[in-house]
Amino acid sequence: MNNKPGLKLAVIGGGSSYTPELVEGLIQGYHDMPVAELWLVDIEAGKMKLDIVGNLARRMVRKAGIPMEVHLTLNRREAIKDADFVSTQIRVGLLEARKLDEHIPIRHGVVGQETTGPGGMFKALRTIPVILDICRDIEELAPNAWMLNFTNPAGMITEAVTKYSRVKTVGLCNSPINFQKFLAEVYEVDESRVLPEFVGINHLHWVTSAQVDGEEKLPEILAGDREHSAKNVPTVGWDSDFLRSLGAVPTYYLKYYYMMTEMYEEMKEALGQDGTRADVVSRVEKELFELYKDEKLEEKPKQLEQRGGAYYSEAAVKLMRSLYQGSNDIQTLNVQNGRIYDFLPEDASIEINCVVTGQGPIPLMPTHVPEHVKGLLHAVKTYESMAIKAAVSGDRDLALQAITHHPLVPSVTVGKAILDEMLAAHRAHLPLFFKD
Repeated sequence: MNNKPGLKLAVIGGGSSYTPELVEGLIQGYHDMPVAELWLVDIEAGKMKLDIVGNLARRMVRKAGIPMEVHLTLNRREAIKDADFVSTQIRVGLLEARKLDEHIPIRHGVVGQETTGPGGMFKALRTIPVILDICRDIEELAPNAWMLNFTNPAGMITEAVTKYSRVKTVGLCNSPINFQKFLAEVYEVDESRVLPEFVGINHLHWVTSAQVDGEEKLPEILAGDREHSAKNVPTVGWDSDFLRSLGAVPTYYLKYYYMMTEMYEEMKEALGQDGTRADVVSRVEKELFELYKDEKLEEKPKQLEQRGGAYYSEAAVKLMRSLYQGSNDIQTLNVQNGRIYDFLPEDASIEINCVVTGQGPIPLMPTHVPEHVKGLLHAVKTYESMAIKAAVSGDRDLALQAITHHPLVPSVTVGKAILDEMLAAHRAHLPLFFKD
């Protein structure tokens, strides 16, 4: 990266409830990575939230006493021009679309989740064309910028960007950093002393090594009674015999595959009571924005932790700082496969430990890929690649193949019924599928 006095960061989806956490991270990391201009961008429908969040951001920066200008705009191109970094955290269709992604599959007897299964597919179909449109602006107005993508499904979007644009991009997820903190907490050491190894793709990875001060602790973790989980995944517990025989710690999203029946039943029950995670998040967001309106509030409120996505700003700022300084440290990122996994296409996006240099991340060859996880990885990646092609083409046949071949969809009949209903429900945000 160049070493000009101050950096310009454009946040697409700046009206997100997550933004105060990002601002906190930028403030804390200012002396290592001075962001002189922070541009928060949103669309007309998000203007009210953008104004609320933006004013809180300004109060936070003012209290910190750092020379960072916070700009609020609905003009994406103005924000992107000459940016050093562009961060994307958008939700096409807002939370109402997420509710449909979760509710409709559940009514058909299938797991309804925003990044996994049919829900994740439709989030990708809505989002990929919008992200690629943003990429065209970056190519024109900030060709040297790094795009850091937090928008889910992060792996699929990273793959789409690398396949269909010239933008330098890295996908980020908070799941790996959460596990790193979990490991440090279990062994009561600083995070710098732990090194977990991640094998897989976004929201479908396994920890195949967990070193503390260079000593392998994975067998102890697999034999223990502490479980790593997240707020946005139901609480059904793992079978201890299965974990031991698996020989790896699965991400909590793998519960949707390994414990499909139990997870579906929990979701179905939730839908009939307080609602799915989308309904919960809607309520939490309303409370958060009421807090954000308070002119006396000058810091990120504790309640934001209930939103999920913990430590995402830490992951974002850490990556930006490493790209800016050329730190050569190890981070877990979504990058192009290349020749890391010989059972996946070279242009597939994978989630893996990387050395972050000033020129970008370099993926590290894993020490061990369990044979029994390769089949599921290949199946889900095949679905993802088909769904990406469907997203950029609006091809219903490809969409039908993608949804039917997803491991969570039990039959063509069910897949087709979900596809038809969700296409109709999301029509306003799927123009490529409704060209005529």
